[in-house]
Amino acid sequence: MSRPDSSPRDTHVDRTQGFPPIEDYALLADGETIALVTSRGAVEWLCAPRMDSPSLFAAVLDRDAGTFTLAPTETSVPVTRRYLPGTLVLETTYMTSSGWLTVTDALLVAPWDDDACGDLPPYRREASGQRAAHVLLRTARCEHGSVELSVDCTPAFDYGRHAPAWQLDPATQGQASASDPVSGLSLRLTSDRPLLAEGARVGWRTVLTAGEEAVVALSWAGAAPPGSVAEAHERLEYTGTYWRDWLAGGTFPDHPWRAHMQRSALTLKGLVYAPTGAMVAAATTSLPEELGGQRNWDYRYTWIRDAAFTLWGLHTLGFTAEAGDFFDFIAEVAGGETDRLQIMYGIGGERTLTEVELEHLSGYAGSRPVRIGNGAYDQAQHDVWGMLLDSVYLHTTAVGALPDRLWPLVERQVEQALVHWRHPDSGIWEVRGALQHFTSSKVLCWVAADRGAKLADLCGATEQAARWRAAAEEIHADVCASGVDERGVFTQFYGSTALDASALLIPRWASCRPRTRGRGPPCWRSPTSSPRTRWCCATGSRRPTTACPARRAPSSSARSGWSPRWWRSARPPAPTTCAGCCCTTPTTWGCSPRSWTRTAAGIWATPRRHSLTWR
Repeated sequence: MSRPDSSPRDTHVDRTQGFPPIEDYALLADGETIALVTSRGAVEWLCAPRMDSPSLFAAVLDRDAGTFTLAPTETSVPVTRRYLPGTLVLETTYMTSSGWLTVTDALLVAPWDDDACGDLPPYRREASGQRAAHVLLRTARCEHGSVELSVDCTPAFDYGRHAPAWQLDPATQGQASASDPVSGLSLRLTSDRPLLAEGARVGWRTVLTAGEEAVVALSWAGAAPPGSVAEAHERLEYTGTYWRDWLAGGTFPDHPWRAHMQRSALTLKGLVYAPTGAMVAAATTSLPEELGGQRNWDYRYTWIRDAAFTLWGLHTLGFTAEAGDFFDFIAEVAGGETDRLQIMYGIGGERTLTEVELEHLSGYAGSRPVRIGNGAYDQAQHDVWGMLLDSVYLHTTAVGALPDRLWPLVERQVEQALVHWRHPDSGIWEVRGALQHFTSSKVLCWVAADRGAKLADLCGATEQAARWRAAAEEIHADVCASGVDERGVFTQFYGSTALDASALLIPRWASCRPRTRGRGPPCWRSPTSSPRTRWCCATGSRRPTTACPARRAPSSSARSGWSPRWWRSARPPAPTTCAGCCCTTPTTWGCSPRSWTRTAAGIWATPRRHSLTWR
């Protein structure tokens, strides 16, 4: 997505066959759907009423698949583009030969009891007091001089399959309506200026002088848009306040990168489907992994694999309500499985996500095929149990307890991991070919057994904890024997010499013993649940932090397996000696000497930490 907080960079240059660069798209969200807006003032992606519904505008996938443009007629390159601070309200400023124009875009949010919002989808999570207003509001204000401005709204229902038939309201001349003949979804375009309809298009052209404003709003699901410029400002202000109030509930360090962290948090919030608490992996379908390539997938679903990382991020930033809702969604869909856990689910908990190719769409910059649905939903990917159990363990340690209702889920999913871990699978990259014994999948099955044993200890199930720990040791030995080549490095799958980035995540799931003097097998250990003890990096033994003071970490970071304190400091830690372990010379952070450098942001880093080549 774009970073509208900064000035645009050569967005007028045609680098992708007439399509804007992917980074040019800005994201708008309201908790139920998402819109993407280019710097040229065109909404080129919007699905309604849900994020995974068929599209109304899909010009990002085909230039004839629907767009909604509000922009000056003589220029398409803005001077500045930004989100209003702390919000997902987008502000774009243009300079023409005759004046200056500011366009503001937002998907509106309204109070929960506002009847003007129209139909309410079924909510399975506790409401926050606000809800989506089902209105895309666009305003334009001439700041100086005069500017000729045009509106062109051309939806194309169902991924460009059906053109609308607009009906103008003869009484007001400022309203037009259209319906999707298949889904029955009704659209209404409202403006403070008379609309003209021609075929599938509706809009107007006018000249604004200094101080004048124009408003246009697209609504659906029976929602009522603002009836005047003053009401439009009120609803924009309410939406901005909602985002700022939400952001104020987070925990952010006083740091030069704070604004970027807040922007990332707002993006995560924008990807949440509020009625169920689900979080989509992306807002779109079929944007290519490489231009012109065929790896174009639909990511408007929730991956179990993403859950642990998402929960970690939300808890770390202090957004416990969103973390709780997302965890409840994951627990809900996983609890309904009696056999194999799926790797992904629909945002409403749907289990069947049949993949279909849309042959009538050209694809982004000619990248075909365009797909909806995702055929990987029924793949065998054995990492899914480890990611689920890691999510349960992380959430349990964050809130301090495991609800009784979740213990049957834990028990069932650990047992499934132990049944399947010896079998080949499609791996973390969802390979659509021959099944393999992927190393990362085996390690995640170890994670399932390890986290299951820890949770069993919390629940007093000592016999199961012992059995699951024994199974974890068996998986550990198998990976060390078969998942490592003669170089002493983890490989992509058993019998291969190919490297895989997923192996770099092993330290995320386990405290690894780094490569030190001498030779030995690969080694990793389970992160201790106690902040008072850590694994000694050289010996693999667990020692109190008082014996190894440089390894001491606060409780909030001990659970995640790393200590962030050293890189936040203004200067690197003082050299120390690991008392009681094999490090006998003065070292930094209790292990091997480091070469420290200082980055432009004032953060101390080292290019020579422990090698991630394990043996």
